[in-house]
Amino acid sequence: MRDPYEVLGVPKSASAADIKKAYRQLAKKFHPDRNKDDAKAKERFSEINSAYEIVGDEAKKAQFDKGEIGPDGKPRFTGFEGFGAGAGPGGFARSARTGGGPGEPHFEFHFGNEGAGGRGGFDPSDLFSDLFGGARRRAGPQPTRGDDVVATAVVPLETLARGGSARVILPSGRTLEVKIPAGVDEGKQIRLRGQGQPGAIGGEPGDALVTVKAAAHPYFKLDGRDLRLDLPVTVYEAALGARVATPTLDGKVELTIPPHSNSGRVLRLRGKGLPAADGKIAGDLYVSLKIMLPEKASADLDARMREWRDAHPYDPRAKMG
Repeated sequence: MRDPYEVLGVPKSASAADIKKAYRQLAKKFHPDRNKDDAKAKERFSEINSAYEIVGDEAKKAQFDKGEIGPDGKPRFTGFEGFGAGAGPGGFARSARTGGGPGEPHFEFHFGNEGAGGRGGFDPSDLFSDLFGGARRRAGPQPTRGDDVVATAVVPLETLARGGSARVILPSGRTLEVKIPAGVDEGKQIRLRGQGQPGAIGGEPGDALVTVKAAAHPYFKLDGRDLRLDLPVTVYEAALGARVATPTLDGKVELTIPPHSNSGRVLRLRGKGLPAADGKIAGDLYVSLKIMLPEKASADLDARMREWRDAHPYDPRAKMG
């Protein structure tokens, strides 16, 4: 066995209070109740107990410090003492005699006093009851919190922007009404306390975790807190410039199209994305122009385009190599 002072991590000069404190900390750390699947912890716990049985007992500590007993608590042979039996200053109580018959020398070997119950009066159960608060007496089924459940609330962009409510179906089949804050980010998780699985043996129920997702919109695409919109414009609006009605989540606004705007040009409407919320800045609306020809063919338009082509030819793909 290792030196008990080394096992407990204290110097030989440590006081009884320091030794007890070190033992309590180690016993609590390596106790089998806290390390049920760790065989090494159980061995360490046993080693800690054995060490404390030596240096935690005043009499045994004195014997060990004098070299009368070893780390295992067994006496060390220090010579022959002659005839006298009985307990001496070192606390030795049991002895055995050996030798010849009458007139021959006898040799007496002394063994360490084991005290009450053969353990020198040391009972670690007193410390364990203090350390673990009678946990063993309270052993048995304990209340267990229920599991959390997850669900998704798919809401229109308008609800994401202005707030509202949504109905969600939990894995159990139960339907809940969820409040959606105005300007909430897509992917935000809303926690509904106590709406998860029920607890066991009187434990509290789990929570429902609802993730907010934006439903597809016929015009807008969500990009973080910004919105993107493809806006159809006529050939003459793109060529000459115009002010055109443009949809937003708050209704239509007039957008100025600069003259000679190509298809795919992007114009920005500040603050027309998701509104400001929770300290976040409002998003913007990015409008991409998409030049559209009339749905019905027009002989007059065709003639004008041929005339314009012949008079003003150009190659928009010249820079593509």
